[in-house]
Amino acid sequence: MSASPNTRPAGHKPPFWRDRAKRALIFQLLLVAAVAAFLLYIVGNVQDNLSSRGITTGFGFLSNTAGFGIVQSLIDYSSQSTYGRTFFVGLLNTLLVGGLGVLAATIIGFTVGIARLSPNWLLARLATAYIETFRNIPLLLQIFFWYFAVLRTLPSARESMAFGEAIFLNVRGLYLPQPLFESGFGLIPVTFLIAIIASIALVIWNKRRHEATGKRLPAYWISFVVIFGLPLLVLVATGVPVTWEMPELRGFNFRGGITVIPEFLALWLALSIYTASFIAEIVRSGIQAISHGQTEAAQALSLPRNLVLRLVVIPQALRVIIPPLTSQYLNLIKNSSLATAIGYPDLVSVFAGTTLNQTGQAIEVIAMTMAVYLTISLLVSMFMNWFNARVALVER
Repeated sequence: MSASPNTRPAGHKPPFWRDRAKRALIFQLLLVAAVAAFLLYIVGNVQDNLSSRGITTGFGFLSNTAGFGIVQSLIDYSSQSTYGRTFFVGLLNTLLVGGLGVLAATIIGFTVGIARLSPNWLLARLATAYIETFRNIPLLLQIFFWYFAVLRTLPSARESMAFGEAIFLNVRGLYLPQPLFESGFGLIPVTFLIAIIASIALVIWNKRRHEATGKRLPAYWISFVVIFGLPLLVLVATGVPVTWEMPELRGFNFRGGITVIPEFLALWLALSIYTASFIAEIVRSGIQAISHGQTEAAQALSLPRNLVLRLVVIPQALRVIIPPLTSQYLNLIKNSSLATAIGYPDLVSVFAGTTLNQTGQAIEVIAMTMAVYLTISLLVSMFMNWFNARVALVER
């Protein structure tokens, strides 16, 4: 019998263009080559443009004198400092407003979120009004409101709003007493750290004891007394080695003490209040995600409402709250870059703004600024993911 014309001889291999795996590999290689060619074109184009304009690349500019002042600096800085120092000044200012904003937004958000579920009609409606108002107004407009409509309308320094004899508020900012630490004060932070470690150990031991025996101590109240009482005792025992420098009106402005500039206040208030409205909704939804049977069982045991909330509802709700809460923290930190709209000296304003304009090193400055925000976001995400794993329900 003659072989069928469609029958392939043994050992015959089809052409490579009919092999699906080889075709996929070829297409991937072509895609990688196209992307690499595009990147090489971009790099070459940038180098040609920089050369034609006489702009040198590199990070040598960081050692040059900046020549401009910064209104708020957490480290020593003057107009004779280098551009590298302006980077750290802006970075610290960004971390300051971001960290305090996260703290304030968390406190306000949890409070308002719980208040929205309150059986008190007025309290629940006020919380709802807060959420629906602030989360539906653009953040930039809220920054402008606090800065131009509130803080810039305050009285002058000579007519400052005084809170006692130590705190003053006017159009130039908030003036607070500044602590001046004397010899022996170093024992206070050491004692405070020891008290925190001891309190954490107490809470862990109390939790294990409660799981084993059903008995527990008021560990949180004991921890509160230890954390604040022990350093206070050491402070008194060492003769209170701290004095206060009070702000004083001299001429047309206050001298001495701590000055909180209005740009910081406006940005911090806007970021905290705006983000807290979203956190409040996250908290509300997290609490409502808990089965009513859990609260009914706790109430059947005659537990007070505050204990039901603290021991039953919140621990379970955290498993729902933390993932979206992480996104809000990241949004707050990244939204702090809007500081340049009102002149707050954050990283974008003093480094990606003034420094870039004076040096022309756009690639290096923008790359460093992007790397900072990327690093901060990744660190926050890593911490929140770790915390989420700690509170996650472990199945047995």
